Amino acid sequence: MKYLRALLSLLVAGGLTYLLNLPLGPAPALGPFFSPFTGFWQNEDAPRKATASELKLKGLKGEVVVKYDDNGVPHIFAQNDEDLFFTQGYIIARDRLWQMDFYTRVTSGRLSEVMGPLALDFDRYNRRLQLPEGAAKLAEAFMHDPVSKMIADSYSAGINAYIEQVEYKDLAIEFKILGYKPEAWSPLKTALVEMLMRKDMNARSDDYRMSNALAKHGKEVMKDLFPDYPIEESPIIPKGTKWDFTPVAIPKVPEMLKASVAAKLDVEAENPGIGSNNWAVHGSRTASGLPLLANDPHLGLSLPSIWYQMQLVSPTVNVYGVCVPGWPGVGIGFNKDVAWGMTNVGSDVFDFYQIKFKDKTQTEYEYDGGWRPVTMKVNEFKVKGEAKVVSDTVRYTHHGPILYSDGQTPFFGDIPVAHALTWIGPVALGNSLKALYMINRAKNYDDYRAIMPFLASPAFNVVFASNQNDVAITSAGHLPLKWKEQGKFVLDGTNPEHDWRAWIPVEQNPHVKNPSRGFVSSANQFPADPSYPYYLGWKFAPGERGIRINERLENMKQATIDSLRLMQTDNFNIEARRILPDLLKILEKDSSSKASPAYPILAKWNMKNDPEQVGATIFERWIKELRLAIWDDDFPANDKKAPMALPTRDRTWELLKKEPNSKWFDDKRTPKKIENAADIVRTTFVATIDSLIDKHGRLNEESWAWGKAKSTDIKHLVPLFKSFSRMDVINGGGANIINATTEGGHGPSWRMVVQLDKTWPKAFGLYPGGQSGNPGSPLYDNMIDGWAKGELNELIFLKSKDESHPKIISTIKISK
Repeated sequence: MKYLRALLSLLVAGGLTYLLNLPLGPAPALGPFFSPFTGFWQNEDAPRKATASELKLKGLKGEVVVKYDDNGVPHIFAQNDEDLFFTQGYIIARDRLWQMDFYTRVTSGRLSEVMGPLALDFDRYNRRLQLPEGAAKLAEAFMHDPVSKMIADSYSAGINAYIEQVEYKDLAIEFKILGYKPEAWSPLKTALVEMLMRKDMNARSDDYRMSNALAKHGKEVMKDLFPDYPIEESPIIPKGTKWDFTPVAIPKVPEMLKASVAAKLDVEAENPGIGSNNWAVHGSRTASGLPLLANDPHLGLSLPSIWYQMQLVSPTVNVYGVCVPGWPGVGIGFNKDVAWGMTNVGSDVFDFYQIKFKDKTQTEYEYDGGWRPVTMKVNEFKVKGEAKVVSDTVRYTHHGPILYSDGQTPFFGDIPVAHALTWIGPVALGNSLKALYMINRAKNYDDYRAIMPFLASPAFNVVFASNQNDVAITSAGHLPLKWKEQGKFVLDGTNPEHDWRAWIPVEQNPHVKNPSRGFVSSANQFPADPSYPYYLGWKFAPGERGIRINERLENMKQATIDSLRLMQTDNFNIEARRILPDLLKILEKDSSSKASPAYPILAKWNMKNDPEQVGATIFERWIKELRLAIWDDDFPANDKKAPMALPTRDRTWELLKKEPNSKWFDDKRTPKKIENAADIVRTTFVATIDSLIDKHGRLNEESWAWGKAKSTDIKHLVPLFKSFSRMDVINGGGANIINATTEGGHGPSWRMVVQLDKTWPKAFGLYPGGQSGNPGSPLYDNMIDGWAKGELNELIFLKSKDESHPKIISTIKISK
C-alpha cells in the first residue's frame, strides 16, 4: 500500500509540475512565474542589479567605458561608431527590452500572440494600416546607405548580445506575466519602432465627418464655419516672411466629389496630446549673448517612459539627449556646438478615397474611365490561447488598403466602409537613422539644413540653435503637393486628379533663420501664414499655445535657463482671456446666474490653470459644454448614421463675440423658437455647475481644485497593469496651455532647456518616468514628482571618460 501511495504522490506531483508549466490561456504558466529563483520575485530589486565592473561581449572591436550617474543615465565612451551603437543597443536593452519588444509587436500586428484575443482587433487594424509593409521599406532603405546600415546592424547586434546572455530570472516582469521571451532584434524591428511614431503622429482624419457636414449644409456654410486659416493665429514662420524660392506648379482644384459616406466613421480626429512646444532665443535676447533652446514634446504619458536619456561619445561625436527605445542615436538633444528639438507638424497626410466597385464581388473598381483589379492579401494571426490561426482578408486599390469592405463591420476605430486609405506612413521613405547621425554631429546651421532631405515622416518642426549665434526652425518632412483643400473632404477614388502625385520640394518647406524678432518657436500651429504657396491642411493645433509663447518671448530680455524653465510650466489660459469676459458680461445680467457661488470664483479667477485654481475647473468644463450645446443640433458629432465635425473653437468664439444673434445659437431640439448666444451661455453655465457637482460633490476649494479635478494618469503601456501605473498626479496646465498636461494622460513627455556656449553648454531636463523599465526599481518613476512641480535636473554632459563628476556613481568597462 505504501508503494501505491508513493506512486500516487509522484503522479500528483508530476501532474502539478506539468500543469504549472502550462500557460492558462492568456495568463502565464504559474510555476515559473511564482518560482522564488526565476519568477517575479527576482524583479523586486534595484534598477540595475550589482554588475561586474568589467564585461566581455562578443562583437565589440575595442574597449567601451560606460559611466552611470545617480539618475541611472549611461554615458557611453567608445573608440569607434560601431562600438558606440552596439553598446547603445546593449545598454538600453538592459533597462527597456520589454518596452522595445512591445513597440514592435504593436506595429507588426502581433500583440495578440502574447495577449490573446483581447488584442486581435487592434492587430488587424495595424496590419491594415500597412505598418509592417512600411517598416520593411524603411529597413531596406537603411541597408542601402552605408552609414545607416552600420547603425542598424551595430545597434541590433548590441541588443542581441544582451538577449543571448540574459537569464529568465532577469527578464522584465511583463515577459513573465505575459508568459513569453524576447525575440532576436533586427534592423526591421528598428524600422517598426519608427512606424509606430508615424502612426501616433499622423494616423488621424476628419475628412469623412467634414463630408457629412458638407452634404447637409453646403459649400457656403462650410466655407464660413470651417475656414482654411484661423481668425486668431501666430504662425510658426513669422507673418510677412519673404519666401526665398520660386514655387513649383500647384495642381488645379478639380471637380469635387459629392461623397456618400457610410456610417461608422470615427477614426481619431483630434488628439490634443499629440502636440509639443519648442523655441530658440537668439543671443540678442539672452543674458549670455548666445542662444537658449527649449523643447517639450507632448505625447501620451506612459510607464515605462517613451524616452531614455543617454550620452554617446566616440571620436566622431559627443552628444547628450533622449532617444526612443529601439531607435538608435539621440532624437532630441545637444552637443558642444548645437542644440535641437522637435514638435509635430500635423499636416494633412491621411486621406480617404470613396471607391466605386463594378459589382458586388468587389473585385474591380472604377478609375480614370476604366476598371482596375482589386488585389487581395490575407493576413494571418497566431492568437494566444486559440488553436486555429485567424485569417483576415484585405482588399487593395492603388490608393491603398480598403480598411473595411461593404458588408464588413468595422472592428476597430469605426472606419468608413468601402473607402481606400492613402497616408504618409507606408509611402514616404527618408532615412531617419542618417538624419540623427548627422544632427548628432552637427556644428553649424549648414549641417542642420543638410539633414532635411532625410527626414520624411513624421514631419517635425525642427528647432535649432548654435554657438555661432544662429537660431532657426524648419517644418521638415516629406509633404504631398496638394491642390487647395485636397483631403479636407473625402476624395474621389475614380478621379486621377484626386491622387497624391508629387511632393513639395523639401528645400521649400516652411523655414526661417534668425528672424528680426530674435526668436523662433512652434506649438503645432499653422506653419505659415496664407502667403505660403502650398496647401498643408486646413486645421492645425489651436493657436493659443503659440500665441502665448510668442507673447512671452517678445517681452523677454536677458533670458536665462531659468526664464525658459519657468515658461515651460506657464499655465496662463489664452482662451479664457479671449472669451471669458464676454461670458461674464452675459451672466452679470442674469440674477440667478450671478447668485451662483461659482460666479464670483470665475469673476476673480486669474485665468491661470494652476493646480489649486477652482476657476480653471469651472471654465474648462464650461467651454466644452458651451461648444457642444451650440453645434450638436446642427453638427451631431456622435450621430451613428452621419457623424459630423464641429466648427473650430476659434470660429465658435468669434461667432459668439461678433454675431450673438446668429441662427446657429438656436437649439432646434428645445421648444423655444429663437435662442441667442446669451440664452445658450446661461443654460450651459447651469449645466456645467450641475455636472461638476455630480462628479466632485458640492463646490469646495479642495475637490474642485483644477489639479485634482483634472488629474493626470501616467499609465503602464498595458493599461491592465494598473499597479505599474502612477495615477492622479496633481499638476496644472491644460490642452491648449504652454504647460499642456491634459486630463487624458497626455502632456510634456520630456522637458529640456539648453544654454549654448563657446566652450561647453549647460543643460537641464526631466521626463515623467525613470530610466528603468522595472516597476520594482526606485528609478522606474523617480522623476514624476519633480516633473509635476516643473523642476528640471542638471544634465551631466561629460567632456571625456576621464572627467570626474560627483554625480557619477559607477563605471563599467566592456571589451570583446
